Amino acid sequence: MNTGDKSAHEVLWNPPPEARARTRIGDFMQWVARDRETDFADYAELWRWSVDDLAGFWSAIWNYFDVPAYSQPTEILADADRMPDTRWFPGATLNYAQAVLRMPGLADGDTAVIAHSQTRRAVHYTAAELREQVARARQGLFRLGVRRGDRVAAYLPNIPETLVLLLAAASLGATFASCPPEFGVRSVLDRLGQIDPKVLVVVDGYRYGRKSIDRSAEIREIRTALTGLGQLVVLPYLDPSAAPGPGAISWDQLVAHSGELTFEPVPFEHPLYVLYSSGTTGLPKPIVHGHGGILLEHMKSLALHHDLGPGDRFFWFTTTGWMMWNYLVSGLAVGSAVVMYDGDPAYPDPTRLWQLASISHTTYLGTSAPFLLACRKAGVSPRAAADLSALRGLGSTGAPLPAEGYRWVYEHVAPDIYFASISGGTDLCTAFIGGAPVLPVRAGVMACRALGAAVQSIDEEGWQMIGREGELVIGKPMPSMPIGFWGDADRARYRSAYFAAIPGLWRHGDWITIAADGSCVIGGRSDATLNRGGVRLGTAEFYSAVESLPEIRDSLVIHLSDNDSGTDELLLFVVLDAGCVLDARLRERIAARLRDELSPRHVPDEIHCVREVPRTLSGKKLEVPVKRILRGELPETVSAPGVLADPEALTPFIELHAHRTGAPAIVAAIDS
Repeated sequence: MNTGDKSAHEVLWNPPPEARARTRIGDFMQWVARDRETDFADYAELWRWSVDDLAGFWSAIWNYFDVPAYSQPTEILADADRMPDTRWFPGATLNYAQAVLRMPGLADGDTAVIAHSQTRRAVHYTAAELREQVARARQGLFRLGVRRGDRVAAYLPNIPETLVLLLAAASLGATFASCPPEFGVRSVLDRLGQIDPKVLVVVDGYRYGRKSIDRSAEIREIRTALTGLGQLVVLPYLDPSAAPGPGAISWDQLVAHSGELTFEPVPFEHPLYVLYSSGTTGLPKPIVHGHGGILLEHMKSLALHHDLGPGDRFFWFTTTGWMMWNYLVSGLAVGSAVVMYDGDPAYPDPTRLWQLASISHTTYLGTSAPFLLACRKAGVSPRAAADLSALRGLGSTGAPLPAEGYRWVYEHVAPDIYFASISGGTDLCTAFIGGAPVLPVRAGVMACRALGAAVQSIDEEGWQMIGREGELVIGKPMPSMPIGFWGDADRARYRSAYFAAIPGLWRHGDWITIAADGSCVIGGRSDATLNRGGVRLGTAEFYSAVESLPEIRDSLVIHLSDNDSGTDELLLFVVLDAGCVLDARLRERIAARLRDELSPRHVPDEIHCVREVPRTLSGKKLEVPVKRILRGELPETVSAPGVLADPEALTPFIELHAHRTGAPAIVAAIDS
């Protein structure tokens, strides 16, 4: 949030008068009033009930969405006051794939999946065709010996076959995991090596922008290293005529035989898939999510917060290495068709995603804050470049979006669109802060805490705060909190990751300010905080100030402090627009902007120009890994190249550390 901008909280959109009557969250409120004889005047009252009466709320979600189950729960939650040991819906058995493939509101002949790609022609599946493909893949996996509890892994992009594989594995009670093919060998093995998959499905390569990328050599290395692998399946994607190679079978062979589409009944907490942390600060955490928790959370979030249902086409630009891909798949569970894209979102120009939304008649488009800001910087006006008449909702995540990003959406995408900037994470595979279609949208502000998410802001002594920035914690259990980490039998690693710092509370690692009306502003990562002379500031606010200057395309700020040595340095790295120069005049303008909008203490000691800010593949800035490099840690211990959008982006920081410590290195990439 840019505190110097007096219009930062201006209302950009108000829900129409009929919103409560026409939205899914409004329908849910009416259903609760009838079924539970509990009425709510507004969203705030609904949210308060959802966190005060967890059993009542989540049983309402179960019943409202008519979750298909083989056996009903004996209770809603047990040990509710023993987070993280809460047990949800004990006694219930169900299957995520069955609920997804029910696709409520979609007839057999209705479009269920639309997939565009830079590598091959577009693919469309009707609801009936999708079920048939899943049945075939299920039959193929069964023939390969996959049973309940086995792991099925994918080295695949965001294409229909990956979705089919996930649902086929889930239907058998097997556990799924995926890595996008842009991951290098080390990144894949760091992840899949932890779960010992029985079957691995891969593509031979893919196209991205102007490049064709062959993955044959990487696949050979991965296959050799995964010593417990039972079968390799190759999808000839880059070269349709490519043979699978010795000892492997093709995707066509896997799905050659039709079969009955049946589903293994599994307990609510049975492992559905393993998601991985970014791996920027060590070996990626293998986060295990369960069938029931993911199903309930995603149905709630997609239907009630994004207002998705039958008749919608849901498109979130993502890769299979980001939890938003799993979120996208669940769109089918609420009756929406899903739109997939594999390729460069800015190729051949920055209007590519908007054009795809137009072609596919997308009704809800999701992307990242960095992408929206890049479009703004590039002068893109999507409403002028594409027919977005079908688009009624837009989502953003991956990083906090400053107020100017919100205003750009309403000026250049659509003046009457429902826009939601959301925040959550891989750890819960959802957003716990975002929007609701019955709440106004204000510049730079996330409208609400999500239903069922007891998000709090606490101070250093653990007291809850309103109107002041504090540590983001979740005070009560949620069904999509992980079952645990793979291989962490006593859950010690899981407890250490989220509950050790503040016992009894989930610590997420962000700064948050919660207003009296429940709206929220994320201030950045709490482990990357700027704290000079007792003046604490989240990095999101810093970036908003710096990147509002027209010359600056991107930025990264690092605070190096050490009480023992007396170090207290603030280093700013900027990426400039073409033709701009980091001269004395621009340095002073940057300093003046930070001095005026933040504080004199937040004027950097040094400002450097770099070619690119290091980011993960999902667009997150690598603040902590860069800080560790500048403190002298080895690059290979703080990040894996395969998780970075551009591994070379770390080079300037490695060389800067060498230069500052007197090591024999040349800082060639700094200020170039």
